[in-house]
Amino acid sequence: MSSIKHLTLSEIHKIAAGQVVERPANIVKELVENAIDARATTICVYIKDGGKTMKKL
Repeated sequence: MSSIKHLTLSEIHKIAAGQVVERPANIVKELVENAIDARATTICVYIKDGGKTMKKL
């Protein structure tokens, strides 16, 4: 059984602001959807592969 971890004040504020991300793919999905809704003509997504390399999609 795991123990309860107390959150820092910074973490508490992020949760309150809705900034906690459980899956990084959700960020990309949301940004692409927002760009499409804004009628963007070009969408570039840059993804870091585990913080080791940069890939352009």
